Amino acid sequence: MADRPELPDEAEVRARWGDFAWTAENAGQVRGVLARYPADRSQSASLPLLDLAQRQIGAETSTQGWLPVPVIEYVAKQIGVPYMRVYEVATFYTMFNLAPVGRYHVQVCGTTPCMLAGSDDVLAACRNRGMVKGRTTPDGMFTLTEVECLGACANAPMVQINDDNYEDLDYDRTVAVLEALANGKSPHRGSTTGRRDSCPAGGPTTLREMVDANHDYRGGWEKVDG
Repeated sequence: MADRPELPDEAEVRARWGDFAWTAENAGQVRGVLARYPADRSQSASLPLLDLAQRQIGAETSTQGWLPVPVIEYVAKQIGVPYMRVYEVATFYTMFNLAPVGRYHVQVCGTTPCMLAGSDDVLAACRNRGMVKGRTTPDGMFTLTEVECLGACANAPMVQINDDNYEDLDYDRTVAVLEALANGKSPHRGSTTGRRDSCPAGGPTTLREMVDANHDYRGGWEKVDG
């Protein structure tokens, strides 16, 4: 289960974010989002606008971003619904952060497939780099969260860091990913063992011609009389 965030002081949050407004670039994106929905269905824009707001705050703070209460209120006002209707969305989806996070939000999957494949070693690598679940490191670099299934069970264990997945991890490979990020590098996303997507560890065993192109197998099929 996701760790409960430690919410910041509301007075400080309002002093910092009470005058939130879209940047000129994001305001253009907002108009495009709202144009997707009928005027009486603008609440459907809650998800994309909250995501855009979180990313704007992330850009302003050099972090992965989060959603202060005044920002959620701003989005609710823009789409013409009560604040609580948008707050319900923000609290339901773990993609939204309700408290400040670091530059890299390390979300470790702890659900059964990842746990059986070694997610405890992934968490150990995070802890040995000074991370504590539900907290941000003193240098503001990493926030560690244990979450439910992230949908990459075939490549377990895995983590999602900001928008990217890192899969087929063990202790050492997790350390390498974290060290690369801390040093301003961009580690290879996806499998850390070199396999492609969710192929078997030794590579594809069937339909090998489909690896790099859309191959038509029909010419090689035997004709079967019905």
